[in-house]
Amino acid sequence: MISIQQLKREESLKDHCGVFGIYARNLNVAKITYLALHSLQHRGQESAGITVSDGWKLRGIRQLGLVTSVFNEGNLSKLKGFISVGHNRYSTTGGNTIENVQPVIIPGNGDFFAVSHNGNLVNAADLAKRLNGVKRVTTSDTEILALIIKFTEGKTWEEKILKATPDFAGAYSIVACSKDRLFAFRDPWGFRPLVLGKLKGNIVVASETCALDTIGATYIRDVLPGEIISIGDKNFRSVGIIGKKLMKFCLFEYVYLARPDSILNNVLVHQVRQKSGELLAKEAPVKGDLVVAVPDSGTSAALGFSQASGIPFGEVLIKNRYIGRTFIAPEQALREHSVKMKFNPMKQIANGKKIVIVDDSIVRGTTMKKIVEILRKSGAKEIHLRICSPPIRWPCFFGVDTPERRQLIASSKTVAQIKKFINADSLYYLSLDGLIKASKQPTDKLCTACFSGKYPMPVNLNFKKNVFENNC
Repeated sequence: MISIQQLKREESLKDHCGVFGIYARNLNVAKITYLALHSLQHRGQESAGITVSDGWKLRGIRQLGLVTSVFNEGNLSKLKGFISVGHNRYSTTGGNTIENVQPVIIPGNGDFFAVSHNGNLVNAADLAKRLNGVKRVTTSDTEILALIIKFTEGKTWEEKILKATPDFAGAYSIVACSKDRLFAFRDPWGFRPLVLGKLKGNIVVASETCALDTIGATYIRDVLPGEIISIGDKNFRSVGIIGKKLMKFCLFEYVYLARPDSILNNVLVHQVRQKSGELLAKEAPVKGDLVVAVPDSGTSAALGFSQASGIPFGEVLIKNRYIGRTFIAPEQALREHSVKMKFNPMKQIANGKKIVIVDDSIVRGTTMKKIVEILRKSGAKEIHLRICSPPIRWPCFFGVDTPERRQLIASSKTVAQIKKFINADSLYYLSLDGLIKASKQPTDKLCTACFSGKYPMPVNLNFKKNVFENNC
């Protein structure tokens, strides 16, 4: 029997990456980058990398694994310099191999270009054709993006970026560096977040504001959709704007991807999730004894649902936070007991109760099915599911690692059929209008494709993440 931890790991939607950059001559940029990446660990847990420039040489550490397993005092002390670019990765284009660990480094003409990328290019295959004869060492779209920039005409990296990026279709929030400049740029649709901050007079760039809080930096502003920023010693300037597009920020960032203590588009993520719970309680009222969250992603919404419904909030599932992605399954004889290694139910509380489970989403349905099974064995009288986002019926092509559409349970089953599969007493999802209202964002400035199937640009529904595996 597979463990809930394994199911949750396989089923949960994953953002592509977390990125960070800093330009500071008076600070230990490698250690600051390490701390920032640690706070962005939720955005990528397959690999981590840091590259540092001292103006002459580029030194880096890039390995598979979590931030805390890749870096230590010893190897960080060897990364001397004043510009640092960091990256946490989940793979969306290109597999989880050492060759694909970022930052991607492109040498050339006495300089170099190191790139950390959060997103996914939907036209990477077409771009790759322009690199015929160019040696590639990775199977990711990030290297293609970086090489296109390198071979684009221009006397400076700023000119190259400005001329190359209009040909990129898809999501890209990027932090990059040359030997003496730091760059930040974002796709014209603004799919993924990217923010600027200031630390002791120096400029930093991060995927989320929670990273700024961790290192003691203050928020300046968001990098605008389509904006290219060049960063030097204690200053930054906007180089230009990539072709104007209507902003399409990812609505699912508010549901699950971002940390609850981050601010996206001037709204605290925790408050969005709490409001979604409140609205769901109004849209789908239920009689229950206890509202519980699937920790930790459903906690904020469960609190909102509890407050709006008047049903007490409590804990029934206790999460073992020391089980990470490197969890080793027990021997076959013990696997039937391993379901409790991630979420252990408190039977004394669950027994005889009508429980309302609040979670952020259902992807394949296997995790929630297992949770319901465990709670029924713990004596729960009734189990009602309330999901604080609409059904996920379509895959994402803009930087979220979603399964193929046939693996999304809501793509082929009705809500009633999903309820039956999971064996719940009732199941309701928050409406798309309700989630948009909770986000406080204009409807026309959000990407809702995973819920609605309405993509902001043409996509290939048959896209495979390993498209470049045999083309390097």
